[in-house]
Amino acid sequence: MIRVLAVESYRSLRSLVLELGPLTVVTGANGTGKSSLYRALRLLADSARNGAVAALAREGGLPNTLWAGPETIGKAVRAGRYPVQGTVRRGPVSLKLGFAGDDYGYAIDFGLPPPRTESAFELDPEVKREAVWSGPVLRPGTLLAERAGTALRVRDGRAWLALHDAVRPFDSMLSEYTDPRQAPELLTMRERIRSWRFYDHMRTDAAAPARRPQIGTRTPVLSVDGADLAAALQTIAEIGEPDVLAEAIDAAFPGSELDIAVHDGRFELRLRQHGLLRPLTTAELSDGTLRYLLWVAALLSPRPPALLVLNEPETSLHPDLLRPLAGLIVAGAARTQVVVVSHARGLLDALAATSGDLTAIELIKDFGETRVAGRDRFDEPTWQWPKR
Repeated sequence: MIRVLAVESYRSLRSLVLELGPLTVVTGANGTGKSSLYRALRLLADSARNGAVAALAREGGLPNTLWAGPETIGKAVRAGRYPVQGTVRRGPVSLKLGFAGDDYGYAIDFGLPPPRTESAFELDPEVKREAVWSGPVLRPGTLLAERAGTALRVRDGRAWLALHDAVRPFDSMLSEYTDPRQAPELLTMRERIRSWRFYDHMRTDAAAPARRPQIGTRTPVLSVDGADLAAALQTIAEIGEPDVLAEAIDAAFPGSELDIAVHDGRFELRLRQHGLLRPLTTAELSDGTLRYLLWVAALLSPRPPALLVLNEPETSLHPDLLRPLAGLIVAGAARTQVVVVSHARGLLDALAATSGDLTAIELIKDFGETRVAGRDRFDEPTWQWPKR
């Protein structure tokens, strides 16, 4: 489980270190950095798949994703005696992402490549530093593997195995060096991060894939677009927790039952409701009803990930569905670590009333910088970045 998440110089996250729990809810007003935190987690996941460079490019490149404010905000500025002014950058361009649990930690540091004329990709960021360590805090004695530029060294008992030009500047060592005999921790970390799942504003419009019958196979993991919803719910009913599934449906729609129709291999989701003579097809369901069913399939997956991140799951839901959704999220958190990014106070209140182990984080803006409400730097968990 991730105990600590750290981000530096990414959008409004100038320097943020958070303590996460089995179930963490991140809230805050619009523009306080909730989406930036969600994207930072996705960038971490992309790093293990060598997709971080492309993800940063989609956001406008590294220069457009860096913290846009000054490197430091002095006391005089905070007191209002001086305006915020730009300063000459003293340190190198750097975007840092990392996390740590009880067993392992990982951090990656992106920067700009040195000036060159022979490449058309001169704006692509490079990985300057990367590290994997044992335990919650990076120290010389806990370091298991690290890379500096293209050079990599991994711990070999009491000694170190040095590998020159082992990784390319734009690749992660997690993807490119996974020899289980020499660096089993890298393979463990890579597979753990690759198991993370993200669901963000799944479509429920009239043309949404979830509203159409689809060819179905056993589906322990709901796709990100929800196209295989019917097959995913049928999989839960057959090899997952059918009782929990039935309870989740009844809690939201009392007296209702799922009905998965199968014709020539095509699966169609239908909902039987009390008082109706026929089941409703997905084409007839409201956006809120369909979205709730999508969350049911995502949270009750028979193959839970190491981390499940939900971005604004309350979208399109009627307030009466927030309590059933909270119960569903708590049920999911009993099987995997869950992070919920939400601006719905009703969902937070419902989660607080349902879960006895909830970590609530409220983000605020302070001189353009995302901070945690009610905390200062001394309240942050212990964290150390790999040094360049």
